[in-house]
Amino acid sequence: QVQLVESGGGLVQAGGSLRLSCAASGGTFIRYALGWFRQAPGKEREFVAAISWSRDRKYYADSVKGRFTISRDNAKNTIYLQMNSLKPEDTAVYYCAASSKGPATMKMQRDLEVWGQGTLVTVSS
Repeated sequence: QVQLVESGGGLVQAGGSLRLSCAASGGTFIRYALGWFRQAPGKEREFVAAISWSRDRKYYADSVKGRFTISRDNAKNTIYLQMNSLKPEDTAVYYCAASSKGPATMKMQRDLEVWGQGTLVTVSS
């Protein structure tokens, strides 16, 4: 069974950086879009970023544009989320997900077929 495993979360001060990783195990995600979502305490899950299999399409939430960068290494079955200029409002559990329908669909939070277990990011002020 294919699984997604996130890592890289932690505690960081406002203005700092973190890089999250999400690795596929038990298989590959050939032709799948992969993306990041987050859920803060007491809030609904929200889209953060998504990337196509070929890496030619990337989508970002307005709240993270210019600060976060999504990338993927298909040889390693891994995606990354580089998070810079972090703010306290970025505090959340970050999840990666996979979809065979493409990154635009992921942005609409549709057809999210596989999920990771999440990694906690805490940004202190």
